[in-house]
Amino acid sequence: MLGSTLLLTLATLAGLVAGFGREWLLIADWGAGAKTDAFLVAMFLPEAIRVMLAGGLLSAAMLPLWQRADTQIQPLWLSGQIAHWLAAGLGLALAIAAAAPLLIGWIGPGLAAADRERGVEVLIWLAFTIPGFLTQAVLTVPLQAAGRFLLSGLGSLLFNLPPVVYLGWAGKQADEIWLAQSFLVGSALMALVLFPSAWGFGWRPWLAGAKGEFAQVWRQLWPLLLSSGASQGLALLERLTASLLGEGSVTLVNLARKLVNIPLIALMGLNQVLLGKMSGEGEQSRLRLMQRGLSICTRLTLLPVAGLMLISPLLVTKLLPAGLSQGPLPLLLALFALSIVFGSWNALLARYFYAGADTRTPLLCELSGSGVQAVLLLALPAYLGIWGLPAAVMGGVFSTGVLLAGKVSNGLWRRLAKLSLLALLVCGACLFTLFQLYPALAATL
Repeated sequence: MLGSTLLLTLATLAGLVAGFGREWLLIADWGAGAKTDAFLVAMFLPEAIRVMLAGGLLSAAMLPLWQRADTQIQPLWLSGQIAHWLAAGLGLALAIAAAAPLLIGWIGPGLAAADRERGVEVLIWLAFTIPGFLTQAVLTVPLQAAGRFLLSGLGSLLFNLPPVVYLGWAGKQADEIWLAQSFLVGSALMALVLFPSAWGFGWRPWLAGAKGEFAQVWRQLWPLLLSSGASQGLALLERLTASLLGEGSVTLVNLARKLVNIPLIALMGLNQVLLGKMSGEGEQSRLRLMQRGLSICTRLTLLPVAGLMLISPLLVTKLLPAGLSQGPLPLLLALFALSIVFGSWNALLARYFYAGADTRTPLLCELSGSGVQAVLLLALPAYLGIWGLPAAVMGGVFSTGVLLAGKVSNGLWRRLAKLSLLALLVCGACLFTLFQLYPALAATL
């Protein structure tokens, strides 16, 4: 398991480096101001869909069905699914493009009128990245089932590479529309590199699947959509709240989130590998695999999170344009990092249920946790300002974990309680040390 995880982690790391380079160049070229805020608001919805798919939304629904299908049926199944989801992506893109003015107004209510208009133009182009995202997600299913994780993990790198090249070439003259079009090229590359492998699995563009096969996938998918939709709805609420906290706040929150993803690169790979291994196994086998996954997960997250918290000021100084280290970003990054360990456990616990074709139980737990987080997002920033955002995230993640662990077994809940106490003590010590090393951080509170 660890070997496959490390292989996928390398591919994901390359994508993360490209994605971070994209954010760095964006701030370096345009600054942390209204223009960058407007582009990030337009980017929110397509990026949310991409992140959900990268996190295994479609593969979690499709993988058990692919593995249960007869080998003679699999080429028809794959061909039908590719055509179905490509068409679904085109339909969704057209709907988002038509509703772009309304969507930009909802996501970024604090934008000025001129920035809102430019955001609408950008979103119309970015909407058409979605067919590539959906097609790529379907094409990864047979690869993951066959234990071939590397090629499917290159999607993020291929998506981010064209905009990085464009931003590096254009510099401060970079245009929002040209940048949006470079993302469109990246989304096409994500899918195109996987078609040769799909041909080897029997895909042919003239084959068609049965309608009942699409219905099976949708039955598996809708609880995952509700769960992921709730998560992205919280991210939307977070951005919406940030847009009302002043110019540049959306950019700061977005940068903090990007930097927090650094320790999460291995977890995406671990989740995909674990899902592939648990699918088709009995309850006790799934429980043993999941417990092994939790041990690996804790080792992969706790020390990196502690390190991330301690070096957050240095990280912002070295990796981001000058000036950001003097503001609230370093402490914001450290506080967002608190939720990484707990969120990683939640993702593994959910996949225990997904592998058993149970998407309803984690859905109910995650929706409950999302409800807690939504209430906190609406209440805390009014009193704590921007610091209310990481506090709300931690409250929602912790609530979800308590509910999920209780549904698996009482013994697991007790084990996670001990691990949670350890994580809180380590992170608390890191925060205390951070304030001792950088006393100026206290002034940003």
